[in-house]
Amino acid sequence: MSELDFELPEALAASAPPPRRDRVRLLVAGRTGIQHARFNEFASFLASGDLLVVNTSATLAAAVDGRRADGRAVTVHFSTALDDGEWVVELRPPVHATGPLPDVTAGERVELPDGVLLTVLAPASPDKLAQRLWRARVAVEGDVETFLARAGRPIRYGYVPDPHPLSDYQTVFARRPGSAEMPSAGRPFTAEIVTDLVVRGVGVAPLLLHAGVSSQEAGEAPLPERFEVPPATARLVNVTRAAGGRVVAVGTTVTRALESAADPDGRVHARAGWTDLILGSQRPARVISGLVTGWHAPGASHLQLLQAVAGAELVHRAYAAALRHRYLWHEFGDSCLLLP
Repeated sequence: MSELDFELPEALAASAPPPRRDRVRLLVAGRTGIQHARFNEFASFLASGDLLVVNTSATLAAAVDGRRADGRAVTVHFSTALDDGEWVVELRPPVHATGPLPDVTAGERVELPDGVLLTVLAPASPDKLAQRLWRARVAVEGDVETFLARAGRPIRYGYVPDPHPLSDYQTVFARRPGSAEMPSAGRPFTAEIVTDLVVRGVGVAPLLLHAGVSSQEAGEAPLPERFEVPPATARLVNVTRAAGGRVVAVGTTVTRALESAADPDGRVHARAGWTDLILGSQRPARVISGLVTGWHAPGASHLQLLQAVAGAELVHRAYAAALRHRYLWHEFGDSCLLLP
């Protein structure tokens, strides 16, 4: 396996939610080597004085069926709400979509349920994402989030053949709707695991980052995302680091948000807005000293973020072990705890 590319067998794609979310497998990779566990044992790998930082963004029912002006069916993926009320969207074929529609044009209109009209305005980005993501205006009574709750369903890709309810795409931390796709690193957590952490003296602190669609092509950078680091969380992170504790992020979303709020010396400040931060070899992590994550697809930009936190060598060993022991990938799959 190279640093960012490897072959992922189709059989390792998790195709449905597990019967119990806290019983997925957990690979723990650290200085002492690789350990294999179940996620309900998670608390035993942290210590008193550590801080776990979680994302409270809730998943939207962000996929909506519609019809193009020529009568062809289409599925719209609502990715990101913009400050001016417009949305970044992706238009895909209606069944078992494997990629975006190649013939979307500015000015095109899409009829959605309940008489809602979506108008494609312009590419969302000047680079090759322009072939995939578009700014759009949505003519709807009330707000788009309420419309999605009524007419939408969770975004689902081809490796998940059957539909599942929105509740299967929410984490125990979810409070504020806004993510196009589940911040999936938090999915295996349960109230019992959080209680176990608190009993052990591990702190738990919230922040918010609304995740957009994750269907980038290999090598594409992550999209700008809206985030919020509250004052209390910033204080807890700084106190934990000053006392020698570890700051463990639940997912790449938490990592991106916290690092976006950090000074060059690693001090975190309360901050809210948009982040376009790209973590990698040119910008290693300043704050995060541990990371809970799912398993990311070959070539994904998330792998660069993992390396920015844990180093290329540890990430390489973790992924090699996961492939060897046939861990499951994607949002319903198994988990990894990186403790460099």
